[in-house]
Amino acid sequence: MKVKRLARTLLLIAGMVLYFIVNEPQTVKAMHIMEGFLPLGWAIFWWAAFLPFFLLGLRRLIRITKETPELKLMLGLAGAFTFVLSALKIPSVTGSSSHPTGTGLGAVMFGPLPMSVIGSIVLLFQAVLLAHGGLTTLGANAFSMAVAGPFAGYAAYRWLMASTGKQKLAIFMAAALADLSTYMVTSLQLAVAFPAESGGFLVSLAKFGGIFAFTQVPLAISEGLLTVLIWNWLQAQGAEELSLLRRAMKGGRSR
Repeated sequence: MKVKRLARTLLLIAGMVLYFIVNEPQTVKAMHIMEGFLPLGWAIFWWAAFLPFFLLGLRRLIRITKETPELKLMLGLAGAFTFVLSALKIPSVTGSSSHPTGTGLGAVMFGPLPMSVIGSIVLLFQAVLLAHGGLTTLGANAFSMAVAGPFAGYAAYRWLMASTGKQKLAIFMAAALADLSTYMVTSLQLAVAFPAESGGFLVSLAKFGGIFAFTQVPLAISEGLLTVLIWNWLQAQGAEELSLLRRAMKGGRSR
């Protein structure tokens, strides 16, 4: 893909972002854990669990941009894709809401560690601009969406590529499992913080997981299909950039 063509793509995505910022309703029941919802101890715990991944991801991102500066636009594309998809708020029959995560594409392109940085920046902007999530709960939200999701998606991608060699299937599963894993971890976070009076953690986990499952399973499938379409477009329009990306990632893994 030529630089100008990729720049036009980023402008289009930026326009979509602006649309969601302007039109997002103020009353939000988004699936990110809202500000002040978690007890302080658990909020601190998830911050502590998230920060090591963030620091390692930051180190990896610095290396990528230093050694292959041509990939900066691709990093921007991965970030914009994550922002737009995760900003979509879709009403649920359970009275809550669900949204895609968009982290699977970036995990396949750059690996899971850089997505811990990209995903957390996305969540920070959403907390400040869209009232999705909060600052004290940013560690918990980032651990589920920017750490657990990308690692699960990347593991699925690597395993399927090694066992089947079918890239489109691997891309689909990476995106779908990154989505589902995010909400499985979110369910766990809420269950350990708010165990049911009768039945404790397991009952609470089943409750939160059941609420999410109604809308999240079809959303994960839809996100997987959309990610495959985006990947096909990148292959058709940006073969040179994807080749450069593969060489850069192969060099990073060999170190």
